[in-house]
Amino acid sequence: MPDSKLVDPFGRRITYLRLSVTDRCDFRCTYCMSEDMVFAPRAQILTLEELYAVADAFISLGVKRIRVTGGEPLVRKGLTGLLAQLGARAELEDLSITTNGSQLSILAADLKAAGVTRLNVSLDSLRAERFAELTRRDKLAQVLEGIETARRAGFRRIKLNSVIQKGRNDDEVLDLVRFAVEHGLDISFIEEMPLGQVSSHEREITFCSSDEVRERIEAGYTLVRSSHTTGGPSRYWQVAGSETQVGFISPHSNNFCGSCNRVRVTAEGKLVLCLGHDGALDLKSLMRRYPGDSDRLRQALVDALQLKPEKHEFRTDEQVQVVRFMSVTGG
Repeated sequence: MPDSKLVDPFGRRITYLRLSVTDRCDFRCTYCMSEDMVFAPRAQILTLEELYAVADAFISLGVKRIRVTGGEPLVRKGLTGLLAQLGARAELEDLSITTNGSQLSILAADLKAAGVTRLNVSLDSLRAERFAELTRRDKLAQVLEGIETARRAGFRRIKLNSVIQKGRNDDEVLDLVRFAVEHGLDISFIEEMPLGQVSSHEREITFCSSDEVRERIEAGYTLVRSSHTTGGPSRYWQVAGSETQVGFISPHSNNFCGSCNRVRVTAEGKLVLCLGHDGALDLKSLMRRYPGDSDRLRQALVDALQLKPEKHEFRTDEQVQVVRFMSVTGG
């Protein structure tokens, strides 16, 4: 495949799209959304046909990886049909999904059949009571069953995503790594990002850096630098004596903006050029004003890349830098 035609002013080529298919979710994770979240009216959400049109435009411009996100993508009706369309695109090297795992026991086999190559499953605690506190839903057993169902369905890589917070779940770091090793999974630890106003905790106090997490892991395991990559921002280490890769996503302590190769499209059709900025291009209005005009859509994407910022300005203090929640932005 030729190099991406999507090049920003800093010479970075965009080869990775994170495509949100819904802002809705059956969990209410405390760092992701408010408990009384108000979701967008369905008419404001891109149709499945519009989602495919966006993906098709990006693929034609050189995007090689698509991650489907939400909200919780698996609550979107008709999703497997869209995934099958994307899975049939030979140009794509990778089609993956980020999910909370609640629907995997039902849908894992269908996802595999549709051509999904990898799964990322959010899992911040292995303790039922704490899991319920963090997600505001008592569904840990359901998620663990879903992970096991996905393993049996034959996914070649399943990765856990864990947001670690001091005083909330940082004492489970070793337990989470042990679970990953014992079940043949990978795991990434993520520094919390300051998106949306939260009331459940003070980010400045609960912030836990990737270096702190790695120190905790190395108290029980030997980590070896790894060349493993999924095309995203994770820096990987391998747990010695196992196949488990441990990744660290460090927007605060180890800024990865210099190698950014991704953009996001929200479920409402907003092209988000940088997670750390509020600006976005309204693709939905363009597509609904000029239905079926793929050339116009592609040109809009190329032009928009000239506005991509050089970097985000995330801080760990209490000031909210981006008002939209992560569930609105899309994984």
